[in-house]
Amino acid sequence: MTSGVRQIALETPFSDQKPGTSGLRKSSRQFATPHYLESFIEAILRTVPGVKGSTLVVGGDGRFGNREAIGVITRMAAAHGVGRIITTTGGILSTPAASNLIRQHQATAGIILSASHNPGGPDGDFGVKVNGSNGGPAPESLTDAIYACSQTLDGYRILESAEVNLDAAGQQTVGDLSLEVIDGVDDYITLMQKLFDFDQIKALIQDDFPIAFDAMHAVTGPYATRLLEGLLGAPAGTVRNGQPLEDFGGGHPDPNLTYAHDLAELLMDSDAFRFGAACDGDGDRNMILGNRCFVNPSDSLAVLTANATLAPGYSQGLSGVARSMPTSAAVDVVAKELGIECFETPTGWKFFGNLLDAGRITLCGEESFGTGSNHIREKDGLWAVLFWLQILARKRCSVAEIMDDHWKRFGRHYYSRHDYEAIASEKAHGLYDRLKGMLPSLVGQDFAGRRISTADDFSYSDPVDGSLTTGQGLRILLDDGSRVVFRLSGTGTQGATLRLYLESYVPSSGDLGQDPQAALADLIAAADSLAEIKTRTGMDRPTVIT
Repeated sequence: MTSGVRQIALETPFSDQKPGTSGLRKSSRQFATPHYLESFIEAILRTVPGVKGSTLVVGGDGRFGNREAIGVITRMAAAHGVGRIITTTGGILSTPAASNLIRQHQATAGIILSASHNPGGPDGDFGVKVNGSNGGPAPESLTDAIYACSQTLDGYRILESAEVNLDAAGQQTVGDLSLEVIDGVDDYITLMQKLFDFDQIKALIQDDFPIAFDAMHAVTGPYATRLLEGLLGAPAGTVRNGQPLEDFGGGHPDPNLTYAHDLAELLMDSDAFRFGAACDGDGDRNMILGNRCFVNPSDSLAVLTANATLAPGYSQGLSGVARSMPTSAAVDVVAKELGIECFETPTGWKFFGNLLDAGRITLCGEESFGTGSNHIREKDGLWAVLFWLQILARKRCSVAEIMDDHWKRFGRHYYSRHDYEAIASEKAHGLYDRLKGMLPSLVGQDFAGRRISTADDFSYSDPVDGSLTTGQGLRILLDDGSRVVFRLSGTGTQGATLRLYLESYVPSSGDLGQDPQAALADLIAAADSLAEIKTRTGMDRPTVIT
C-alpha cells in the first residue's frame, strides 16, 4: 500500500447519496459537510471495476469547490492504487471534452464535477458524475451499486497530504499515482477539426456574418474563445462572459430564453448579429438563435439530421437517429424521408449510449437543449454550434430561412416546454400521482377539441440489451398526432420541477407562421384543467417557457 495513507472512520454512512440520471447533485453546503464528498468518492472507487492501476479522467466546470474536489479525488485515488489521473489546467474540463479524453486515453472511467445548468457558488449546487470507459454516463446498474456501497461505508482511505498543482500543464507524482495536467482544450479542438470544415466556417464569419456566443461564465469560455476568435477569425469580444467563474457571475448557466436573456435580446430585438449561441455550465447543452429567430431544440435536431451530409464528418450519411420521449417528433419525419431508423428513448443521455456503441444511430438529441453524435458519448454544446455554422457556411442564408425551408418540406411541430420549478415535493407528487391514476380512464375522452387515443406512463425496451425502463413520463397522445407529456424532474436540488411538454403538428400545407404559444394555447389550457396545475401548485404561470 502507498505510504502515508490514512483510514478515516465514519460514525454512520450517509443515506442520501443516490445518483440521478446525471450523477449526484446536492447543494454546495451539503457537499461541504465533513466526509460527504469523500464518502461518495470512496463508494465510486470501491465499485468501479478495475480501478487499481487504471487511468481516470477527472475535471469539472469550474464551479465553487471544483479545485478542492480534484485534490481530494487525486489523494483518494492514490490511496486506492489508481495508476494515473488525467486532469486539466485549472481543473476546467467540459463534459464533452471529458468524454473525448476518456475514449482517447482508453481510461477506465471519468469523474466529472458539475451540477450542469444549476447555479454555482457557496449558495449554489455541486455535483459528481461517473462516466464509463466508453465516455458516456455510467449505466444505472453501476450507479445503483455505488449508492448501495455508500449506504454501508464505515470509512474511507485518503493520502495524508499531497500538493496537487493545477496551475500549469505537466506531470506530478502523488504517492505512487501519476497526475498528468494537460491543456483541456487542444484535444477537443482536434476532434472538431475532423468533423467540420473550419476554412468554410471562417470564410462565412469573415464575410459580414457577425455572431455572438454567450459562455455564461461557465466551462465553454476557453473552448469557444480558442475556436471562434482564434481559429475561425471572429473578432475579439464575440465570446461573451468567457471567463469561468465559481458562481457563474451570479447567473444561472442554463442556455434558454429566460436565463440567457441578454443574448436573446441581442438576436431577437436587433439586427446586429446573424447568429447567436450559448452553452451551459458544463458545456453539453446549447441554444441556437438567428436574427429574430429562436431555434427550438427539437427542431435543431431535425435540421441537423436533414442537413448532416453538409458536414465532412457526416458526409457518408447517418445510420440512424434517436430522441428522448419528451422531444418533439420533428426528427421522426426527417428520418422517415431519409429511410433511416429513429428511436424514442427515456430522458437521460445514457440511453443513447447503447445505440451509439452498437452503431444503430449517428445523431441524437433531447428537447432540453442537448444534441450530440457518435463522436463522443455525451451531448455536446459547441459541437452543435459548429454544426449550425457549417450548414450556414454551405447554404449561405439566414437561420430563419433554414427553418422556413425545413418546415415547408417536412411540416412544423409546434412545441413548447413549461417548467414549474421549486414546487413543494408533496404538492408535486400529489399532482403527478393523481394524474397517473387517471390515465386508464382517459382514452376516448375529448381533449382540446381532439380525442385522446393513448394515455400511459412511458416505458422503454432497449433494442440492444433488452433492458426495460419504466415510469418515464405520463403521455396523453391525441388522435391528430398532437400530445401532452408530464414529467417530474430529479435534477434540481430545491423542491421538485414539473415539466409540461406540448406538441401540435401542422403539415407543410398548413399555417407554418404561428407563434408557438398561440398555436398551443388550447393544449395548454386543457393540460392545466386536467392536471389542476395552477390550483395544486399555486403558480399562475411557469417559471420557464421554452
